[in-house]
Amino acid sequence: MASFVISECGLRPLLQVFPKPGTGVNPTKARFLYTNKSPTDLKFHSIKFSGGFSRERNWGLKVSAPLRVAPLDEDEKEDRINGFNGIENKEEAAEFNPGAPPPFKLADIRAAIPKHCWVKDPWSSMSYVVRDVVVVFGLAVAAAHINNWVVWPLYWAAQGTMFWALFVLGHDCGHGSFSNNPKLNSVVGHLLHSSILVPYHGWRISHRTHHQNHGHVENDESWHPLSEKIYKSLDKATRILRFTVPFPMLAYPFYLWSRSPGKTGSHFDPKSDLFVPSERKDVITSTLCWSAMAALLVGLSFVMGPMQLLKLYGIPCLVFVMWLDLVTYLHHHGHEEKLPWYRGKEWSYLRGGLTTLDRDYGLINNIHHDIGTHVIHHLFPQIPHYHLVEATEAAKPVLGKYYREPSKSGPLPLHLIGSLIRSLKKDHYVSDDGDVVYYQTDPQLNCSSKSG
Repeated sequence: MASFVISECGLRPLLQVFPKPGTGVNPTKARFLYTNKSPTDLKFHSIKFSGGFSRERNWGLKVSAPLRVAPLDEDEKEDRINGFNGIENKEEAAEFNPGAPPPFKLADIRAAIPKHCWVKDPWSSMSYVVRDVVVVFGLAVAAAHINNWVVWPLYWAAQGTMFWALFVLGHDCGHGSFSNNPKLNSVVGHLLHSSILVPYHGWRISHRTHHQNHGHVENDESWHPLSEKIYKSLDKATRILRFTVPFPMLAYPFYLWSRSPGKTGSHFDPKSDLFVPSERKDVITSTLCWSAMAALLVGLSFVMGPMQLLKLYGIPCLVFVMWLDLVTYLHHHGHEEKLPWYRGKEWSYLRGGLTTLDRDYGLINNIHHDIGTHVIHHLFPQIPHYHLVEATEAAKPVLGKYYREPSKSGPLPLHLIGSLIRSLKKDHYVSDDGDVVYYQTDPQLNCSSKSG
């Protein structure tokens, strides 16, 4: 076996390790393969050599390591052939930890985004509202006129998607990305959200809580993980319903009324712990608007008949709820690799936002206003939806591996159904302990679901 000298450059024969005099050695490329200590824990000793030169060199970085190692193996030779420079690139790829603090700051991402992406144009925003409202009424008139059972399912799918588009525009009003005018945001937001039975201010405030605490196990508000203790406190039927399609896709109305397991309060109750006293008037206003819409629907059921109202409004509203639950769930779950959730000092606004996911919805991207560009939206919710794609492209070089490129969709995002089902089978709860945790799987749940 050949003899090797261990230097600060790791596993290399002598002639390959030491550069010629004057080139120096980059300490950051030292590899510590035979110690479980970090580089800052190692004791350093002076390294001297005289390869025919008249003076000795002291190389600053001093490493304790074994004196003999195995020769270069076939795997490492193949790595070099395949483009890995030594083993550095391969190790960097293998060692990427999504739960580790990123090497950049929020300000670095902000600086990479063009300035015009932050500009809110109320005329552009209103043009999308007009477009969507015209389409909604056009679809309803066409379906009622044709009144054919071949057409109705197509209408339900299309109109439910348009209701979801209306919600996204109201969602922009709630974030203030619709315009810089709070009154305009509030009026448009109430009209859009009340029309699809969403309490504007009640939801706006809880959604703000979600953004301010995204990725936090206890403090997040939307699709946050259940702790193991809460999960095991649920009865068997509740567990099955929560993690079996299609029931999770019908959760939104229940969430509005009573929130998630482990949390209390209602989006309609001004005294709910969701809100502070100064927000109670806003919540009352939204609840009254919601009630007015509900009363209008009751009146319409007497005018056109309950069955016609169900076909024109009820079923599309159900499709909208399924869209909302699908999109919001998959923006925080279902990646091929586990994503971290945080507690305590490990959580930060940036680290929590980096656990969100972008999704490609094919032809639906434009219809629902590019809400699939979710990472940048979570970090900077004040960016208008019509600038999110450009902002995302500009931020990618900064985000690096912390940005997870979405799988490309066909015309319709049917691939997301598989992502949803796989996630619901695996992502059940997180540990009660630990500040960086990942979803765990209850193997008995899937067995009980099949047997049930």
